[in-house]
Amino acid sequence: MTTTYLLLSALTLLTFIGCGQPNSAVSQAKSKGQTTTEHAEQIPLINPGGMTVKTRISLPKGFERLPYTTKEFGSFLENLPLYPIDHDVRYYNGKIKPRNNIYNSVIKLDIGKRDLHQCADAVMRLRADYLYQQKRYQNIKFNFLSDGKPRSYGNYVKGDYSYAKYWKYMEYIFAYANTASLHDELPSVKTTKEVKIGDTFIQKGSPIGHAVIIVDLAINKEGKKIVLLAQSYMPAQEIQLLNNWNNPKLSPWYDIDKDVINTPEWTFYARNLKTWK
Repeated sequence: MTTTYLLLSALTLLTFIGCGQPNSAVSQAKSKGQTTTEHAEQIPLINPGGMTVKTRISLPKGFERLPYTTKEFGSFLENLPLYPIDHDVRYYNGKIKPRNNIYNSVIKLDIGKRDLHQCADAVMRLRADYLYQQKRYQNIKFNFLSDGKPRSYGNYVKGDYSYAKYWKYMEYIFAYANTASLHDELPSVKTTKEVKIGDTFIQKGSPIGHAVIIVDLAINKEGKKIVLLAQSYMPAQEIQLLNNWNNPKLSPWYDIDKDVINTPEWTFYARNLKTWK
């Protein structure tokens, strides 16, 4: 084997193990006897008939969403399409991920047939989908793990802006970028009080990390912010809206103005919050 082949193989392996579960909260909750629910309709702030993030997830009393123009990332995320409420997360191979009270809704986006669309990949994909929709092609670029340098969409497609070519570019990125490269690429948010829709919690891990993205945000008169979190995971799977096990009355919204953010399959900290340049 050539040195180049061995290097690419190693980088691909690192990409595949970009999401993992060494600090998974699932086993912790089950060991404490936590019950699970079969359907998201049992969560008070869920509107089963809603078919977008904004229309599916209701607001707690006293909170309002921020206004966004149709050109803003916030509008794109709030209006992401959802499958019907009883749709279960599918892995890349068509198998079903059991709910186990982890998620309440599934974002209606195709993830391809390869084991690539994992945690950081889903975050990059949502950002790229937004930029692609806005035809901001020059802004679509992500750093490779191998050298920390960006690979741009424009250089890859060479004028072919078809969706088929776009998806080939995204799978190219998925294969050679991961939580570690995205963590190092994005600037940190100084405090959770500055959080914006689209910001991302990322742990780069050693060697395993995880990432979740904020797909909605609401604020009350006192300036208190709450957020909705979405993730893909490992193996590659559809993007799901996470339930909040810490506060069932607030679920699926999260109050992240604290040092520990416990999601069903990972624990993050305020210092893990990143934003887009």
